[in-house]
Amino acid sequence: MTHDPVLADVTGLTVEVGGQVLVDRVSLRIRPGTVTALVGASGSGKTTTGLALLGEYPAGARVTGEVTVHDTRIGYIPQHPAAVLNPARRIGALLFDMARQQVRDLPRSRRRAAARQRVTEALTDAQLPDADLLLRRYPHQLSGGQQQRVVLAQALLLGARVIVADEPTTGQDTLTKRRIVDQLAAVAGRGIAVLLLSHDLDVVRELADEVLVMRGGRVVEHGPVHQVLDEPAHPWTQELLAEPRTVPYVEHGGAGPQVLRVDRLVAHHRAGGTRVPVLRVAGLTLRTGECLAVVGRSGSGKTTLARCLAGLHRDHRGQVLLDGAPLPRSLRDRSREQLAAVQYVFQDARAAFDEHRPVLDQVARTAVRLRGAGREEATAEARQTLADLGLGDDLVRRLPARLSGGELQRAALARALLARPRVLVCDEITSGLDPVTRRSLLDLLAVLVRQRDGLCVVLITHDLDTAAQATRIAVLDGGEVVEQGDREQILTAPEHSFTVSLLRASARWGAAVRP
Repeated sequence: MTHDPVLADVTGLTVEVGGQVLVDRVSLRIRPGTVTALVGASGSGKTTTGLALLGEYPAGARVTGEVTVHDTRIGYIPQHPAAVLNPARRIGALLFDMARQQVRDLPRSRRRAAARQRVTEALTDAQLPDADLLLRRYPHQLSGGQQQRVVLAQALLLGARVIVADEPTTGQDTLTKRRIVDQLAAVAGRGIAVLLLSHDLDVVRELADEVLVMRGGRVVEHGPVHQVLDEPAHPWTQELLAEPRTVPYVEHGGAGPQVLRVDRLVAHHRAGGTRVPVLRVAGLTLRTGECLAVVGRSGSGKTTLARCLAGLHRDHRGQVLLDGAPLPRSLRDRSREQLAAVQYVFQDARAAFDEHRPVLDQVARTAVRLRGAGREEATAEARQTLADLGLGDDLVRRLPARLSGGELQRAALARALLARPRVLVCDEITSGLDPVTRRSLLDLLAVLVRQRDGLCVVLITHDLDTAAQATRIAVLDGGEVVEQGDREQILTAPEHSFTVSLLRASARWGAAVRP
C-alpha cells in the first residue's frame, strides 16, 4: 500500500504569548490534493496554526513542537485581504509584478505576453470578470469580496503547492461563494493541498476531506468531514452545528419616526481618469427601531452605499438626510453631532484600529471625542460595553494584534456604540464570525435597538440568513436597488429574478432562511 507524499507536517505545536496559550499541542498532516479544514470560534487558534506553516508567529511568542514543510511553496489568503494589498498601487501592477517573476526563463520577447496570459488566467480562476477594468483600479475601489479574490489570484500566480485559505468565502454572497468553492475544489484537483480555516460549516461540508474542530487553542474533535459534521461527538461541535435562535427586531408597523432617508443617490468611482457610476439608489428610508438589511453579491454596491451614508464616499450626487436635513457628503464637513449620529462599523476591523494603542483606549476615545465625556467616565463605559460583547478586561487591554479577527469585530462595534449613534451602519460585521458568535452578535444588536431609544441599524450583508432577522430588506444588483420591502415579502414572495436566484442559492447551501 502506498501513501501520497506529505507536503507539510505539524506535530505537537504549542504557541504561547505573555502567558496565554494560543495553540495547544496541535498536530496535522498536509497531503497533495487534499482539503483539511480547521473550524472553531474566533480566537480558537485557527489562524495561528495556519500561519505556522509560513513560519510566522505573533511577536514575543514561545513556540514548541515541530512544523516541517517539505520543499514546498506555500501561499496564504488572509481573512482581511486589504492588509496584503498595497493601497498605493493599482491591481494590475501588483499582479504583473508577480507574473513577471514566473516567466523570467522565457525569451525577453515573449515575457510580456506570457505574464499577461498568466494574470488573465489567475483572475478567471479567481472568479473576477471584467479584468481590464479591475486591473486599473486601486484596492480601496474594490469591494471586500473582490479584494479577497484578488489575493486568491496572487496565490495562484505563486504556483504554490499548499494554499492556506483563511476564511476565503468571508463576505461573499451565495452565488460567488459557490464559484470560489468550485475553484478551490479545482485547485485541489490539480494536486494542490488546501488548508481551509473557516467558520462556514456549509463550505467545510462541501469542500473538506478532513476536519479539525478547535476550541481554546486545542483540537477537541477531528476526523473525516461527514463523520464530524453528521455525527459530532464533542459538545462544542454540537453547539457550532445548532439551529439558530434569533431575537427579532420590531416589526415594520411598530417602528418609530423616520430617521434617515436616501434620495436620488448616484455614486461614482474613478477608473483611468474617468468617473464611472457604480451605484444608483432612487430612495431608501429607515425608522427608529428598524433594521434595514442591504443584500447583494460582492461588488453590487453595498459597501459604497454604506460609505455614502457615513460620509466616507463623497463622490456622489443626491442626498442623505438625517431627520429631514441633508448630511454633508464628506466626513470632514460633518459636525461632531452628525458624526456621532451615523456610525460605521467596518468589514475589516483590523485595519480600523491603531496597532500601537490598546483596544480599550481606542474604544473609550470615541466617547471623549464625539460626546465630550471625561476620560474616566469614557473608560468605564467602554469597559462595560466591551464586556457586554463578550470581551473581558484582560483581553481589551491588549494591542489589536493580540486579538482575533472576530474579537476585533466586536471591539469595533463597541467603539461605534460609545458614540451613542442614532444610525449604526454595520458592513458585513458577521462575515468573519463562527455560527455561535454570529448568533450572539446579531441577537445583541436586536436587543440594543430595543433598549436604546432612537437607534436603528443598516446591516450590509451577503447572507440571507443574517438578513432574515432584519425588519426590511433591500436587494442590490449591479449598483441598483432591484427590490425592497418587508422581510416576509422579500423572503417568501420575491418579485425580481435576482432575488429569486439568491434565495435558490441559499437553499442549495442548506441555509435556514426564515422570515
